[in-house]
Amino acid sequence: VFEHKTFNQLVGQARDRRIANCKAWQSGEVSVTVIMFKKSVRGNIRMTIEDIFAVPTAMKADIENLSIDDLKSEMATNPDLLLIDIREVQELIDLGTIPTAKHCARGMLEFWASPASPYYRKYFQEDRRTVVFCAGGGRSVLAVKSLQSMGFSDVAHLEAGFSGWQKEGEKVEDVSKTSKWMRKPQSA
Repeated sequence: VFEHKTFNQLVGQARDRRIANCKAWQSGEVSVTVIMFKKSVRGNIRMTIEDIFAVPTAMKADIENLSIDDLKSEMATNPDLLLIDIREVQELIDLGTIPTAKHCARGMLEFWASPASPYYRKYFQEDRRTVVFCAGGGRSVLAVKSLQSMGFSDVAHLEAGFSGWQKEGEKVEDVSKTSKWMRKPQSA
């Protein structure tokens, strides 16, 4: 159920501490705040939570999605390709990674990619071809959108993710022996 609200009414509602969450985004020079409610069976109003798996699916229409064959072709023909593994470090240690990939946990991506950040990594260049991957292709969609919003112009993601790469029998680099992090113990 949508109600027509003026911008000031929406901003006032968003500031009300009784409303736990609201969606906010910018469109051009105008900030827009939308608050969606849903009535529960008991009549209480509660916030509608987005389906987190639907968000990346919808975003795929706006980004470049690479197949495993596409990535293999780029790896063979572009020596300057930057391949970024955004999975958590434990995933990297336990399962390995795609050869030549640099690891950058999803939570640090924007900090490592921004020249204004003290955490900046020089291999991030706004015009360098960059391909991002995660385990299954969800987190990498969000990462690509974030990099695009930061000004990166040539960025894509591996749609099948690392698990798709593994299932195809592609080469996997074992980084557990060279990492300063430990592999989790096997259960007995």
